[in-house]
Amino acid sequence: MDDLIRAIAVVRAHTDMEPDLTLVLGSGLGALADAAEDAVAIPTTEIPGYPPSTVVGHAGRLVFGQLEEKSVLFIQGRVHLYEGHPARALGFPVRLAHALGARRLVLTNAAGGLHPEWAPGTLMLITDHLNLAFASPLAGPVGEGEPRFPDLSAVFDPAWIALAEQVAVNSNLILRRGVYLWTAGPSYETPAEIAFFRRIGADAVGMSTVPEALQAVALGMKVLGLSTITNLAAGLHATPLNHEEVMEVGRQVHDNLTAWLRALVAATPLDA
Repeated sequence: MDDLIRAIAVVRAHTDMEPDLTLVLGSGLGALADAAEDAVAIPTTEIPGYPPSTVVGHAGRLVFGQLEEKSVLFIQGRVHLYEGHPARALGFPVRLAHALGARRLVLTNAAGGLHPEWAPGTLMLITDHLNLAFASPLAGPVGEGEPRFPDLSAVFDPAWIALAEQVAVNSNLILRRGVYLWTAGPSYETPAEIAFFRRIGADAVGMSTVPEALQAVALGMKVLGLSTITNLAAGLHATPLNHEEVMEVGRQVHDNLTAWLRALVAATPLDA
């Protein structure tokens, strides 16, 4: 019995909920799961095959619950390449969510901003990505039902992006659009790297999100991505970068982000 099958069995011992959508929570955003009603939380350490999360701000839990009359799986156990996990392991949470019934995936992250005018707390819808970690959870054996060479012409679903923007307008919330660039980490980038990233079209940079998006696309899931700009990237401000700053800005945007996500979940159609 492989890890995915055993993982499903462990989850089903706690809940029979089939999520309408899955929400992956980035650094400093884990408290969003507190909005779930009738919540069932499962530590990821109990789930076979689930890679352990070692980063502050990632609690290592799956939270199943109701939000705006929809069934939602919150993933508080994001894992990263820099933690030493193989690239394929980064897709395991998404493979599990899909196996449990989810067909839509919302990815949130904390990211460095590449525009001097984007203040910390700016929210950016991801329209596309750049993979400068040069890794993929799809490398290796082809997963059941997955294409060998998935099409990435629209990783982040255009119709869902348009809906997310309309929800933001209705909520008097300003959302930017932009391209997210993935680096392997764990160090923050050098000023020279940031200058290069800006030249090649990136608007935000971080150490997550892309592997989950790749895995979801291969599984035929619809994907929406949102970056919280927590700091200006290296070379764009005078103070050193630190993880505490990332966490603090995540806490500051909690209320606005929670309100927008609630409205988005309510407006998102259920997929057949």
